[in-house]
Amino acid sequence: MRNVVGVLPDLLEQTGIMLWMVAVSLLLGGIGGLIIGTGLYVTRRGGILQQGAVWWVLNILVNTFRPIPFIILLAALQPIGRLVVGKGIGTEYAVFAIAIAATFGIARIVEQNLVALPTGVIEAARATGASPWRIIRTVVIPESLGPLVLGFTFAVIAIVDMSAVAGLVGGEGLGNWAVTYGYRQFDEVVTWSALVVVVVVVQLIQALGNGLA
Repeated sequence: MRNVVGVLPDLLEQTGIMLWMVAVSLLLGGIGGLIIGTGLYVTRRGGILQQGAVWWVLNILVNTFRPIPFIILLAALQPIGRLVVGKGIGTEYAVFAIAIAATFGIARIVEQNLVALPTGVIEAARATGASPWRIIRTVVIPESLGPLVLGFTFAVIAIVDMSAVAGLVGGEGLGNWAVTYGYRQFDEVVTWSALVVVVVVVQLIQALGNGLA
């Protein structure tokens, strides 16, 4: 069993990989989720761009992917991963799978926060003659920014959790490191070091999200 100093180089390296995975997954999943979630909001009944067929398709899509346990989604997406990133294992595939899962989770978070926007704000914008797209860009998103930041903060923490599970398909990071060199080799220093770092990272993310909101 190594001491804390002995595991520090590997700990820092795997922490960096985890943060990279989280950042890329959040970027891809955040953009996709924001687009789909906003689409759900504006195409719903009474929405700015009411379109029942579009809302139905988006809603079914989100309801199909969002409840799937991530560990099952990791296995199910392997054929698509081979087409998109050229492999069904490894860190790149893990990021792809996390981004897909994050997209549909964030989409529902975005929709729920936008629905809470008072209708009076939208009506006031309409009364000024603003177009639907201008209302979305300059009223809907800015007015919901605080709750959206908190929603995205929740999503980031969920992505940190998914990055750990991704070690099961060869994705690097703290999860794979803790299981391979901690759990399987009975090295409690490795396991607890990874645990402490994850807790600290989550605390920092939550504090940043609260501050920005």
